Amino acid sequence: MPSITLTHTTCYRYRIAVSLGPHRLMLRPRETRDLSLTSFDLKISPEARIDWSNDVAGNAIATAQFDEMTESLSIRSRARVDLSAPVWPVFPIAADAASYPFVYSSDDRTDLGSLAKPQYADAAGRLSAWVESYVMSRPTDTLSLLKDISNGITASCRVALNCEMINPTKSTAVLCP
Repeated sequence: MPSITLTHTTCYRYRIAVSLGPHRLMLRPRETRDLSLTSFDLKISPEARIDWSNDVAGNAIATAQFDEMTESLSIRSRARVDLSAPVWPVFPIAADAASYPFVYSSDDRTDLGSLAKPQYADAAGRLSAWVESYVMSRPTDTLSLLKDISNGITASCRVALNCEMINPTKSTAVLCP
């Protein structure tokens, strides 16, 4: 059973001392049948009072309350998880979707709704070009396509986004080398 450590660090620096309002943090992985949380550590500076709750989907929510003025804020979480899912689960893929690209049925398009539409306009095609760079060959079957993209991103991404508002078509943060 593979174990991995997930680390998230966010740092803010302010020109002058500021008073911080409550911060809602979603940093603790949700446990599932295939993911077991073995340890979790949260460090926040300046010191904060942490209140834990769960949202309707079962996600752990930490609310940080600050008492002192500060010129910086640092939030670091580290979670250790054990994974028991198969490395490459083979999902049943409909025969008409076995080769990529494929056309969704009208029922599937209805079910997908707005999920099938891009969240951000990308007239330059930056996101498509980035994803396409991981595809090993064309034509391809759908499962191979998903494996290519997953393996490519896993092998090359080392830097996480550090943006106030994440928009993949406008971000200047380095995703991959």
